[in-house]
Amino acid sequence: MRPVTGRGKLRTGELGLASKEPFLSLLYLQVMKKEDIITLPNAHLRQKSARVHVVTDDTKQLIEDMTSAALDWEDSRPHEISAALAAVQIDKLERVVIVRTDFETKENRDFTVLINPEIVKTEGELVADYEGCLSVSKVYGKVPRWTKIRVRALDETGQPVRFKAEGFLARVIQHEIDHTNGMVFIDHIKDQTDAFYTLDENGELQPLDYHEHIENNENLWT
Repeated sequence: MRPVTGRGKLRTGELGLASKEPFLSLLYLQVMKKEDIITLPNAHLRQKSARVHVVTDDTKQLIEDMTSAALDWEDSRPHEISAALAAVQIDKLERVVIVRTDFETKENRDFTVLINPEIVKTEGELVADYEGCLSVSKVYGKVPRWTKIRVRALDETGQPVRFKAEGFLARVIQHEIDHTNGMVFIDHIKDQTDAFYTLDENGELQPLDYHEHIENNENLWT
């Protein structure tokens, strides 16, 4: 998720080393980049992800890949911060989500890992606020979300966790859990003609003409 709050502030998004020497194995170092983040109209973004039954080395590598891609995307955006990412966004259909530990600064680059996250209860009220997504290019929206939620998940070691989230954190987690269920934020506001925005070159939100840019946009709705 790429948050979009405030004006003019942070908007809360192979090296092949082959040796010919004997007795040395091949080493391949791959670092995920922003180019590995898939975007609409990629159909995988509207597919449900599979549950993770056991946290393996592959799961840990997936988490590292997600973090690398999210931070590389952020480093290319002066006005935005990479608040969270779901595994499907790097084309891995597994229920793994990473959420930024600190939404207020780019200096803290740590993420919290949630595996198989589920909302067990919604509380508070539905409030519409601005959202963006690393997988939806140049389109932002004013999306209704619950202000308080209760969540259960596994942490990066496979241990169960339960917690309450509210405010912006609750919004981010709802956005990411949507990804694991094959939903994108624009699906919540598909028919709302006044809910879509874009960022100008100064990082300011500007309304989009629904009929011109949204309604029949094949990149968004196919």
